[in-house]
Amino acid sequence: MRFTLPPMRRPRHPLARALSLLLGLAVIGVLLVFGLMVAGVLLVGGGVLLAWRQWKLGRAGTRPGRPRQADVLEGEFTVIRQDRPVTH
Repeated sequence: MRFTLPPMRRPRHPLARALSLLLGLAVIGVLLVFGLMVAGVLLVGGGVLLAWRQWKLGRAGTRPGRPRQADVLEGEFTVIRQDRPVTH
């Protein structure tokens, strides 16, 4: 069983064609404006969130009495070469 829509019939009257074209362009314009508004809100919200997180991280590092964590992890390493077997 196939689901098919009835064929769309274009109006023959030139005024009806022009109005349907204008209506279609208006719908596309509204969707475009709405999409741009959503994208703008997401961009502004992301920028505010990023700035707020950076501000919080900057304030957390300047508090006295709290030891600051090291930026570098220290440790030992061994270079493993392909031509020699590993002995440990």
